[in-house]
Amino acid sequence: MLFEKAARWKIRFNYKGLCTVEDLWDLGLEELDSIFKSLNSQLQEHKEESLLDKKTQSEEVLELTVNIVKHVFETKHREIKERKNEIVRAGRKQRLLSVIANKQDAKLQDMSIEDLNKLVDET
Repeated sequence: MLFEKAARWKIRFNYKGLCTVEDLWDLGLEELDSIFKSLNSQLQEHKEESLLDKKTQSEEVLELTVNIVKHVFETKHREIKERKNEIVRAGRKQRLLSVIANKQDAKLQDMSIEDLNKLVDET
């Protein structure tokens, strides 16, 4: 729904010219944060105190743009954290496999020549 509204309303973001929603995915977290801060301050300026729960169109557009940038940021941030965690897990797995290989080598070192020859013949 978020991105459907953005497409229908032809939302553009002011960042080094005009950016589309698709362009946001190419930006880094710092750049997205900069856009978010700018849009959020604009939104705070546009909000009016009212007893009626009625938003102006510009306020609605600003809220949508803020939510889009926030969504893209959170998604990219989560993906970065997941990639880092996967690298850590892969490194840990590699270390464990190395320890297993060392223990297997040590076990082979303790075997007699006859037992080693049997293993060679079986392979």
